[in-house]
Parts: sequence; structure tokens; C-alpha cells
Amino acid sequence: MDTNTIMMIIFPLTSLIFGLVGGLITAKQIPNWYQKLIKPSFNPPNWIFGPAWTTLYIMIGISGYLVWKEKQSFSPEHSLAWTIYFAQLVFNYAWTPLFFYFHMLFVALIEIVIMDVLIWINIVLFYSINPTAGLLLIPYGCWVTFATCLNYSIWSLNKNNAEMEAKLAQN
Repeated sequence: MDTNTIMMIIFPLTSLIFGLVGGLITAKQIPNWYQKLIKPSFNPPNWIFGPAWTTLYIMIGISGYLVWKEKQSFSPEHSLAWTIYFAQLVFNYAWTPLFFYFHMLFVALIEIVIMDVLIWINIVLFYSINPTAGLLLIPYGCWVTFATCLNYSIWSLNKNNAEMEAKLAQN
């Protein structure tokens, strides 16, 4: 297999693997902790998150691959775009344990706001390199913006309970 084909597989596969790990963390918390939270009326049904994130992770991976393909490398001239791309992925993967494992709703909220900013910057930077790569990230940006509203609402509705639970977890 040539490098191009390998990278075409590695980018989406890597996104999916990290997403799967996050999904496993999440799945353990859904029937217990998450189910007990007060959620806003616009909270989607739980079953939608798996297919939505799977699709988004594939699109994120394809987007990264398309930018990589422009130079067949992580080109120094695109170093800012790559830095933002990998930074937003780190924030993406860090949000799940903050929210679902550590139950740190407010910290997760701050984190996801930073992730939002990084994603939208990533969209602009990738679009300037490869318009399709940038466009592929727009649904991801929209979904995370929605998730930010959801995170805020859940924190707001549960903040007294979340603070108490976080203190209990520390003891």
C-alpha cells in the first residue's frame, strides 16, 4: 500500500478509535449518573449520540486527510492549521472524561467553549488550504456548538447537585 492510501485509512480510523474510547466512558455513565441529571427539553435521545459522533469522527478524519494530502505531509507552511486541528481533537477527547467520568460539569463547560473556538478556527484554516476539508468540519462545529448549549443547560439545571457530587468524589 502506498503512503496516500495508508493515510486515507489512518486519519478516520484514529478519530474513530479515540471516539470509541470516549463512547465506552460515556456508556458506563448513561444508565446511572447521566440518567439522574435534570436535562433541558431540547436534550436529544441517547441513541442519537453514537451515530452522530461516528459520522462526525469519520468527517473529521477525512478532513485531516484532505489537508495532509495537499503536501503529502504535515507541511510546515500549514503548521498553525495542524496545531489547531490536533488541539481541538485533544479538547474533544478530554471533554468526555471531564463530563461523564469526573462529573465536572462546569470544567467541561469551560473546556467545550475553548473547543468550540478551536473548531471554528480549524474550519477557517482548513478551508483556506482545501475548501472541502473545511466544509467537512462545519457539521462538527455545529454539533459541538449545540453540545455547548446542552452542557451549559445541564450544568445550570444541576449545578447544586454537581458541586455536592464533586465534593463527595474528592473525599
